[in-house]
Amino acid sequence: MDLWYTENHTDDVQFSIKVDRHLESYTSEFQRIDILESKEFGRILTLDGYLMITEKDEYIYHEMITHVPMATNPNIKNVLVVGGGDGGTVRELTRYSHIENIDMVEIDEMVVELCKKYIPSTACSLDDKRVKIYYEDGVRFVRNSEDNKYDLIIVDSTDPFGVGEGLFTKEFYGNCYRCLTDDGILVNQHESTFYDSYANSMKRAHSRIKEFFNTALVYQAHIPTYPSGHWLFGFASKKYDPRTDLKADWWNSLNMTTQYYNTILHTGCFAIPNNVRNQLRETYTKG
Repeated sequence: MDLWYTENHTDDVQFSIKVDRHLESYTSEFQRIDILESKEFGRILTLDGYLMITEKDEYIYHEMITHVPMATNPNIKNVLVVGGGDGGTVRELTRYSHIENIDMVEIDEMVVELCKKYIPSTACSLDDKRVKIYYEDGVRFVRNSEDNKYDLIIVDSTDPFGVGEGLFTKEFYGNCYRCLTDDGILVNQHESTFYDSYANSMKRAHSRIKEFFNTALVYQAHIPTYPSGHWLFGFASKKYDPRTDLKADWWNSLNMTTQYYNTILHTGCFAIPNNVRNQLRETYTKG
């Protein structure tokens, strides 16, 4: 008998992966956590039935949410990661030796523990001495954080419902702005515009972020296992424009090996297609 994992992307679209083994199923205080193993995508993490990462393509998401801001501001030393219990974002951040502190706020400790056990390829750096993990609500953590504390905040969240819903609110983005330094950067996973339900979430998030930040842009990546395969990230900053402030020579001098990100792609990923521009009510300008 074949075993398949299926996620409903819409009421009329399903995405399926053939599963070899169901390694773990755990219902925490917050959600159901499943670890699956497949031939094509390796091990898979799902939360409440929604795919979070696979071993085969997680690097795309984690490299793009991390290296785009890092290559824009080489002086980032103090970072907050909201969510990210699989550890992939922290793994990428710890590759920068000049980062001094990484606070990770994850509401569900069991996500971290199960990823350490079953998906060490992403969770391998959570024990880095610069990393401090706080098991609490990210909205509350940011609300209670000091002003001007972080150089970079990465919101590595689930979709905007359930435990992740508060991470897409105007209050949360306002508190992120307050907690960032004068040249601080906020990056968040920004959903997609291909399906209406995801597009509406993305547009709401983008409009709320634009109320606070001088620069608020959207950039893109191709992630095969995410709904539609076309995924977006938000970049917001009080000072930097990632298209013109990219420090390509500095970043390339690090000789960092990546599978997806590079500084040519960095510039190109902000060239979003017209269907996304139209959703954001942005107009096309030459050059």
